[in-house]
Amino acid sequence: MTTLLRALLLACCLTMLTGCGSIISRTLPGQGHGNQYYPGVQWDVRDTPWRFLTIIDLPLSLVLDTLLLPVDAHHGPYE
Repeated sequence: MTTLLRALLLACCLTMLTGCGSIISRTLPGQGHGNQYYPGVQWDVRDTPWRFLTIIDLPLSLVLDTLLLPVDAHHGPYE
């Protein structure tokens, strides 16, 4: 039972981290750096002290950015 609970808690935490770069680059002004396509991936690969989080977030941002391609094409550059 505790193994199942731990697995559920881990899955919940990973779900909360899903596409963090994608969300930040689209919602906070100035974080998109003018990238129209894949702004979350561009946000993740910048050089920061939080590079270790990129290993977790980059694949998730890639998936979310791919799903949001039609929105990005309609929206224009994120400034």
